[in-house]
Amino acid sequence: MPLLPLEPFLFPEDLLGSLMPGDGSDARWWVLHTRPRAEKSLARRLLSRELPFFLPLHKRQWRSRGRLLCSHMPLFPGYIFLNGDNQARIAALETNLIARCLPVEDQEQLHADLARVYHLIAAGEPLTPEDRLQAGSPVEIISGPLAGLEGKVIRRGKHLKFFVEVQFLQQGVSVEIEGWMIQPLGDARPAVVGAESAGVVYR
Repeated sequence: MPLLPLEPFLFPEDLLGSLMPGDGSDARWWVLHTRPRAEKSLARRLLSRELPFFLPLHKRQWRSRGRLLCSHMPLFPGYIFLNGDNQARIAALETNLIARCLPVEDQEQLHADLARVYHLIAAGEPLTPEDRLQAGSPVEIISGPLAGLEGKVIRRGKHLKFFVEVQFLQQGVSVEIEGWMIQPLGDARPAVVGAESAGVVYR
């Protein structure tokens, strides 16, 4: 069955640039805990009011009665990230689609985490939601469309998984990679033949 069109999940498009948004204004990140299965409805409402937001989505496929079905699902079910001042928070609450609005103390950390998640989504790689943070070795991807991205890597069976974390939620997202694509953080060598030869420890 054809994939439904991807709905807007980021507004504006440059919201997750390298610098914190706001330019000296009162804009800040808020974590909106939505009512059950209301993430996309809330995103549409925020877009209609031109309120900056990020709803991380991933492509999910499954079979039903022999048919392959596809959809875009929230990476972090129940959560949308709003960027704005207190008036933006109030406007979001007026949608009646929010159970709780959670303040964020470490704004820079959340912004950096969300920027990395967006980088993974934009690369178009198959993503896997992770419902808890994983212990792993800190690495940097040095090759491919994700080059420059920092995160953690662990081995699951025969596969390597690269994790990006959203520490505020204690959740993350992972993507499968090859050992030659990474190097340990702090390693001065310019190239890595294999993850084991570079001294990466997998837990």
